Amino acid sequence: MTYHHKVLTLWNEGSLNEEETRILRAPCTDLPIPLNSEARDQIQTLVDAFLERDDALGLAAPQIGINRKIVIFRNKGFDDERKGWSKKEKDYDLLINPRLTQTRGELVKGAEGCLSCPDIQVEVSRFPEVKVRACDRHGKRISKRYMDFLARVAQHELDHLEGRLIVDSEGTIYFPKDKKIFFERIFAKIP
Repeated sequence: MTYHHKVLTLWNEGSLNEEETRILRAPCTDLPIPLNSEARDQIQTLVDAFLERDDALGLAAPQIGINRKIVIFRNKGFDDERKGWSKKEKDYDLLINPRLTQTRGELVKGAEGCLSCPDIQVEVSRFPEVKVRACDRHGKRISKRYMDFLARVAQHELDHLEGRLIVDSEGTIYFPKDKKIFFERIFAKIP
């Protein structure tokens, strides 16, 4: 399957991607509000990149090389085993300049994957409830509350905006046995 938009990764089949890692590790900057035409283009590019994939629960702008605070993620249909999902605007949340304003509950561990960390899952501790302030695609201020799995997805995507990835968590890393040597080598090198 070829995608129109490339998702940056920390590594690929054989080595670290140093340039892509540098981009993924850089903290992002806010979009100007009111949104200018460049900002609207960046938002649309992220939406297009996300909607062309069926394998993504969410996507953050730095994952496609845009150093801006924009995230997009599904807000339903996670357990949908059928190929694809509806991709209607009501089925995903797009957050511009998001800020975590509240966290609640005891941290919960869960295995997470990430398009930028292919072939692995990492056990990450997340809050079961979060509140996020952001702007919508028109630059209007919004506030959202996320619970349970959606709270996990939101925190994962917001981490990307600070240059944090699942490999930075303290949890156990799971990878395919046939790639054990490769990943041991990779994790010895990851800054």
